[in-house]
Amino acid sequence: MEHILKVALAQISPVWLNKAATLRKIEAAIVEAADNKAELIVFGEALLPGYPFWLAYTNGAAWDTKLNKEIHAHYTRNSIQIEAGELDAICQLAQKNKIAVYLGIIERAENRGGHSLYCSLVYINSEGVIKSVHRKLQPTYDERLTWASGDGNGLVVHPLKKFTVGGLNCWENWMPLPRTALYGQGENLHIAVWPGSDYNTKDITRFIARESRSFVISVSSLMKKEDFPANTPHVSEIIKNAPEVMANGGSCIAGPDGEWLLEPILHKEGVFYCDLDFNRVYEERQNFDPVGHYARPDVTKLTVNRERQSTVEFKD
Repeated sequence: MEHILKVALAQISPVWLNKAATLRKIEAAIVEAADNKAELIVFGEALLPGYPFWLAYTNGAAWDTKLNKEIHAHYTRNSIQIEAGELDAICQLAQKNKIAVYLGIIERAENRGGHSLYCSLVYINSEGVIKSVHRKLQPTYDERLTWASGDGNGLVVHPLKKFTVGGLNCWENWMPLPRTALYGQGENLHIAVWPGSDYNTKDITRFIARESRSFVISVSSLMKKEDFPANTPHVSEIIKNAPEVMANGGSCIAGPDGEWLLEPILHKEGVFYCDLDFNRVYEERQNFDPVGHYARPDVTKLTVNRERQSTVEFKD
């Protein structure tokens, strides 16, 4: 059954800005998915330890304020440094349960000095090995107040049974050239991760599926006002202006013809499942393939720089 892949969509809320507690929720979801025979589980953008919702509700662009500095410091303390082994338990679970994982994290990148934050999408294979860390190329709007811009190093794809899987963060999925970079490597299962809104997923999921003639999995998180932990710095200021619901989910799956296999799921926490049949890719590529028989590389061609960017290069 190499052509059938059972996937799990983990639409959960973080224990917001609490790294240890959120890791426990992620681990529980992986075990649940494995018990249900899933071979791939996907989590939302920035789930570990959470999306920077405070920026929109606390005048996040104000200069030199104690509130902004203290919340940012709290965010940084709860971010993930992969080189320090902070994803080792997830890797071990993936290996033990023979399940691949796409996980959205806030990464404190050692090779960029260890203080700036990146919105990263991590792929861990079923042998428990981190195969790629894609740092979001362009943070969106107020995200730029707390996240740095990434690079092309993570624009790679991975084999998973008969499938070739790749992924992008949130509004990167609207960027045609990063999508093309993945298509050109043979991607036929596209992972799109989001902080949580059917406003995004209900349109772009089906569009990418129809454009690429691939399966597309969109996974979002959930976040309600009541999900802000009481011990969060300046939580009263955040809650004062926050709506009751900031992330309503919207996780879904579209098939290679652009039609729904799993329509957007709203306001419901859980792990949701679907079987994907690789043969559908071949069927839909019969009349359109954006990087194959329907491409003209003699006229238009994409160049991709996949070098991991760093400010300092040492030559000892």
